[in-house]
Amino acid sequence: MPHPLPLPTARTLVLAFVLLAAPQPRAAEGKRWTQDRFAIGYWVGPQTAHDAEQRYREIAEANFTLVIGTPAITPDEQLRLCERFGLRAIIEPGQASPLPDGPACWGYQLVDEPNASQFPDLARRAAVIREQRPGRFGYVNLFPNYANTTQLGTPTYEEHVRRFVREVQPEVLSMDHYPSMRPERDGRDAYCDNLELFRRVSLEAGIPHWNYFYSMPFADRIDPTEAQIRWQIFTALAYGSRGILYFCYWTPGRGNGGTGEFPKGGALLTAEGRKTRHYDEARRINAELKHLGPTLMQLTSTGVRRLDTAKPETLSAITPGLRSLKPVAGDPPAAFIVGTFTHQDGRRAVLLVNHSHSFTAWPTVEFEAPDAAVQEISKTDGTVQPVVDDSPELKGLQLSFGAGDGRLFLLPPPR
Repeated sequence: MPHPLPLPTARTLVLAFVLLAAPQPRAAEGKRWTQDRFAIGYWVGPQTAHDAEQRYREIAEANFTLVIGTPAITPDEQLRLCERFGLRAIIEPGQASPLPDGPACWGYQLVDEPNASQFPDLARRAAVIREQRPGRFGYVNLFPNYANTTQLGTPTYEEHVRRFVREVQPEVLSMDHYPSMRPERDGRDAYCDNLELFRRVSLEAGIPHWNYFYSMPFADRIDPTEAQIRWQIFTALAYGSRGILYFCYWTPGRGNGGTGEFPKGGALLTAEGRKTRHYDEARRINAELKHLGPTLMQLTSTGVRRLDTAKPETLSAITPGLRSLKPVAGDPPAAFIVGTFTHQDGRRAVLLVNHSHSFTAWPTVEFEAPDAAVQEISKTDGTVQPVVDDSPELKGLQLSFGAGDGRLFLLPPPR
């Protein structure tokens, strides 16, 4: 297991949200929120009330679908703007009573990164929300698997996650994990381990899982390239995530004469509100996610494997849906994260992700179906299209992958 990395303090603040004390009601059938679209959200929204309409237009133009938190403007104003621009919101209502509501409201923030000792109170507060606002939910985001036992309040991380699900009965399982991708230290295996646990627990509970990843430099995390952002996102999709959350959209205030946690800035927008290169990167990636989203929402994960063409032992029992995967002659070995799924209509799905965020990959792929029966979900418009050989002059089916990129394929039902 990689050496634990320091946790960003900006994500460990408990969000002040107080509900009126009430005995825990029994959640009535039909009152629980269910996810109806793929979530593309963020941490730290616009930190200014000036020109709020333009700021929310920018959020929508970057192809986000979900706004989390209520900085600078009131919850009612936020819900109005979200409805206008086709966004959904998880708001921070403070002590507002009754709870603000509207067509754009998905739910309410409860706490960020709780200790297990807080679970009973969170269960009560979540139940109150279901009773007061049927169809809404209380949102809780959990620690990553590199949190220590004092932070977790449990002997192990898995126990922490399972106790949360058992005691709080959440509508969504959410966490933040920021893998080191430095030249001298690669922490991505721990990220995959975290996603695998969430994949298994969410399937057992019958709820979706979401995760935060990082899109800005902070502490010892270097400023990610677009390929590194893509890797974090498409790897999460391979593990069945139904919500992708950027850390951060707006750069948290620097302050402290440059000695704060975020002296470099570098989120999608600076602390002063200027767009960085990450804004356009997110706009491009999020557009693809919006096209893939309707199909992703119809898939149930059946497994994830790492295939490395330099390690034949990883290919000996090939992933269901694939018969073989090998590099084109003359190309260097390549590694892939392969997520397999069942579509709700009975078809199979395979999501292939280039595990390298530094180099492209161009494998020869043989699916467990004739090439003519394999389809791909277009990241340009979301349509289902016949798979296209990216190098038809070579023998077999060649598929090209940019660094850190992924592609989603559909296969006929198994015979």
